Amino acid sequence: MAQEDMLVKLYELPNYHSGSFDYNGIKIKCAMAFEKSSVIKFAQKFSQAWADECEIAFANSPISCFVAYSHQKIVGFSCYNTTAPGFFGPTGVSENYRGKGIGKALLLEALYALKYAGHAYAFIGRAGSFQFYQNAVGATIIEGSNPGIYKDLIRHY
Repeated sequence: MAQEDMLVKLYELPNYHSGSFDYNGIKIKCAMAFEKSSVIKFAQKFSQAWADECEIAFANSPISCFVAYSHQKIVGFSCYNTTAPGFFGPTGVSENYRGKGIGKALLLEALYALKYAGHAYAFIGRAGSFQFYQNAVGATIIEGSNPGIYKDLIRHY
C-alpha cells in the first residue's frame, strides 16, 4: 500500500501525562535550543530530509521537538509543525531501543502539544506504519492523500 497520510482526532487521545515516560532510565523531554546540533546529527542517521525538518522544529517557538534520552544520549526524537502546521513527524527511535514504548510516548508528547496549542486534529504525513498509529492513537487513513503535500519534491543530491 502507498504511504498515505493519517488523521488523528486530538480530542480522543489516550490518557498521557507529559514528562511521565520513564523506561529503565529512558526519559522524554522537549529539546532545548543548545541541543539542536545533537538532535540534528541524530536525525541524520534516518535521513537528511528528517534532519532538515528538525532544523525547522528548532526555529519554531516553542521548539517543536521532543527527545528520548538515556545517560545524556539521544535514543529517539519526534517533531511536529515542521512539514506543515498540524503535522506530526518526523520521528525516529534507535533500532536497539524499539519495542519499549518510546515511539508511542514521543508520538503522544507531540500530539498533546498540538492539542494544547488549540488543534482539534493532527496529520501524520506518509505514515510508515498504519497499524502502529491506529493502535496507538486511533489514527485513520486519509484516502487519496498520496502524494498529497509531498508532490513534486526536490531531492537531495
